[in-house]
Amino acid sequence: MERTVLIESSARHVHLTQEHVEILFGKGAELTFKKELSQPGQFQSEQRVDLVGPKNTLKNISILGPVRKATQVELSCTDARALGIKVPVRESGDIAGSAPVTIVGPEGSIDIPEGAIAAKRHIHLTPADAEEFGVTNGQIVSVKTEGERGLVFDNVVVRVSPNFKKAMHIDTDEANAMGYAGETYGVIVG
Repeated sequence: MERTVLIESSARHVHLTQEHVEILFGKGAELTFKKELSQPGQFQSEQRVDLVGPKNTLKNISILGPVRKATQVELSCTDARALGIKVPVRESGDIAGSAPVTIVGPEGSIDIPEGAIAAKRHIHLTPADAEEFGVTNGQIVSVKTEGERGLVFDNVVVRVSPNFKKAMHIDTDEANAMGYAGETYGVIVG
């Protein structure tokens, strides 16, 4: 059985707490739905922010919803270098001891002492998908891609939840390395 998964490129984005939404966009502000993302219940909001680091500013950065328990900034390593910060490669939500960054909105700004990461490449699977593929939550696998710039992604973490839709997420640096062009698939090979 071939264990094929859709690969999606995840560009730089921000996840905010409700408190931070209100600091950045004003008292009582809420994230406004713009478009649905591939993972059920997740969406891109209408609101945008700027990220400020010691070297540079990245403007007009997407905010993804819904709000979270902790504010988190997901960047590629190239983005982090442009800002002048060093981000660890981590799973989403694992922000302890990660990089600081300043987030600027139209009504205010926040200096987060930690929260900026490069997201570890990962595969979202439902329990049924995981069973079919013979993998478990937290397992580390490799995924092979084809094409002119085909490659093998090692150290891909499997994430299993009934709330997921089958897809692998990589950042823009990784997408560029494989020559990502729209609908692209990979095969779990190890």
